[in-house]
Amino acid sequence: MSEKNEISEISEISEASAVREKSRSLRGIVCTTVGGVCWGVSGACGQYLFDSCGIAPVWLVCVRMLVGGIVLTLLALPKHGRSLLALVRQPRDFGKLVLFGLFGLLLCQFAYLTSIGYTNAGTTTVLQNLNLIFIMLITCIHARKLPDRVQTIALVLALAGTFILATGGDPRHMSISPQGLFWGLLTAVAVTVYTLLPRQLVQTWGKELVTGVGMLIGGVFINLASQSWTFSISLSWKGWLAVGGAVILGSIVAFPLFMQGIADVGPVKSSMLAATEPVSATVCSALWLHTAFSLADLIGFGLILITIFLLAREDSES
Repeated sequence: MSEKNEISEISEISEASAVREKSRSLRGIVCTTVGGVCWGVSGACGQYLFDSCGIAPVWLVCVRMLVGGIVLTLLALPKHGRSLLALVRQPRDFGKLVLFGLFGLLLCQFAYLTSIGYTNAGTTTVLQNLNLIFIMLITCIHARKLPDRVQTIALVLALAGTFILATGGDPRHMSISPQGLFWGLLTAVAVTVYTLLPRQLVQTWGKELVTGVGMLIGGVFINLASQSWTFSISLSWKGWLAVGGAVILGSIVAFPLFMQGIADVGPVKSSMLAATEPVSATVCSALWLHTAFSLADLIGFGLILITIFLLAREDSES
């Protein structure tokens, strides 16, 4: 009788664990998907501010980083207040956090919004997803091995997609400006940095604290460096609504959602679900801002997005 009870108890525990895991996975899928959509919409808000309101990208970076950093840090304090004091007293980890804030979060947002200023939200978010290729190459170099067949195909597709986006398929001319291509690729580099750099920090100090304080450090730096208080800004209510969308959706909502998604379903599945970002950015650009995308643009988008699924599928099977 006791043996049957023990088996029944183990079965109930196993079922409860399966339910919790399923619930956690569902939460991760929803968070990552919604986070990607928020980033895409915020990119379209930035494009509207640059094209229709004449706002400089650096000003929007200043507002987005500083406000986002303040809000996320305040939200993290009730849970991680003591950890923040301990973190400041750890020079090595705090130094890594500063690097994460400057070369991860700040560089990512600055390059991303600057690229949108030269191109559009859809093109920039697609170029941003080339970070998976950079991560793959770094992994291969670290492991001292050549890319395998799937990785090689993904690399070729990514290069082909970037070439088509840049030239429209005709190497005799550029379809997007060299500046737009440069800042778009730099966005992918910055995303690679903020994906790889803070892993140990997040494990030790928590994703909420690392994201909030990192963004606050970047926000303070860019505001001081650009002397943001000297900018002369005049916006209509529609313009301020777009600023709110870029700040709230792009920083305060998207980052915590995406970090939660990574914690729940892992970086592999998150990278697949994050494809909602370029899709939502492209749809917003086309329907709201009436951005025209050529057939070559759509082919380039498709080739780069395929690399996401190829690499993510390979990682999930390894």
